Amino acid sequence: MKILVTGANGFVGKNLIAELKNEGYNDIFEFTRESDPSHLEKYTQECDFVFHLAGVNRPKDEDEFMEGNFGLTSQLLGLLKKHDNKAPVLITSSIQAEKDNSYGRSKKAGEELLFNYYYETDAKVYVYRLPNLFGKWSKPNYNTVVATFCHNVARDLDIQINNPDAELNLCYIDDVLEEFLSALEGKPTMHEDFCVVPVTHNIKLGELADLIKSFKESRSNLSIPNMEDALTKKLYSTYLSFLPEDQFSYDLKMNCDHRGSFTEFMRTTERGQVSVNVSKPGITKGNHWHHTKNEKFLVVSGEGLIRFRKIDSEEIIEYRVSGEKLQVVDIPTGYTHSIVNVGESDLVTVMWANECFDPEKPDTYFLEV
Repeated sequence: MKILVTGANGFVGKNLIAELKNEGYNDIFEFTRESDPSHLEKYTQECDFVFHLAGVNRPKDEDEFMEGNFGLTSQLLGLLKKHDNKAPVLITSSIQAEKDNSYGRSKKAGEELLFNYYYETDAKVYVYRLPNLFGKWSKPNYNTVVATFCHNVARDLDIQINNPDAELNLCYIDDVLEEFLSALEGKPTMHEDFCVVPVTHNIKLGELADLIKSFKESRSNLSIPNMEDALTKKLYSTYLSFLPEDQFSYDLKMNCDHRGSFTEFMRTTERGQVSVNVSKPGITKGNHWHHTKNEKFLVVSGEGLIRFRKIDSEEIIEYRVSGEKLQVVDIPTGYTHSIVNVGESDLVTVMWANECFDPEKPDTYFLEV
């Protein structure tokens, strides 16, 4: 199947082409603003499906709206008719087509061209009035406010919020791609005369700004955003794509002494916290118990001995652990416990606790095993 993608270098185009290749579509005609116009003649003669994504969002002159959003569409459809090619055509319009502004009128004109083309040729057409799109590879100060906020927050630049209560309707690029692949298979999601991406999200502008700022703060407070919320999950992935390339890493506070170190890695209110414990050879750590707090220990390097004793018993229970065989050991409540490095190298243990450490309520009581 030969697929023509106009606007191939744009936000949607780059994501779409990457996913088409993931799905095994390798015969892709990529048409961009820099392409030789004569290539469109060949592409429209041979293609089996058209993704017409090219358009103008923020021109220097408003006349460019009609030229970019109407003119190229007219040229594309004219060439398809010339070659009697009835390949399905998918066009990305905008919810702005409902509004009386230069951009909206140009998008509306492009829609009408496509519907008239359908009446004339009976070729399948899919017109998507897309809301505000966001995701990786979007451009700040061009594609979407999400891109602008992510870019600026990641670089400690100011963001502008004129009306924090303004409602935004957002659509994530991966949801767009899933819908476009359905359309490619002849199964678009329809609403009256238009096609729609079935998954969208609503959020206020001020809430969006606060959420994106919290992503940056999570590096210092070690919090993990709520990945059960679909919009938060998608926004966090988008934010990470905007990190400066020299700032992918960040330091953690290592609490070090002669015994080794203890370092908190991440904290969540719903799922507790994860830490990394390093013990020098011969060192014992722990010798305490908890009422409600429970933990999981996973030794990833070295050799250790985890020892337990129920606080009202003399019997000692031992588990030998090693990085050679990854094994999780549960730390039940009511048992005093310790971990001893019995090897010759550092003992590295990943520790999960069901609650974040609270110095006001530590629920930790010293007692030798």
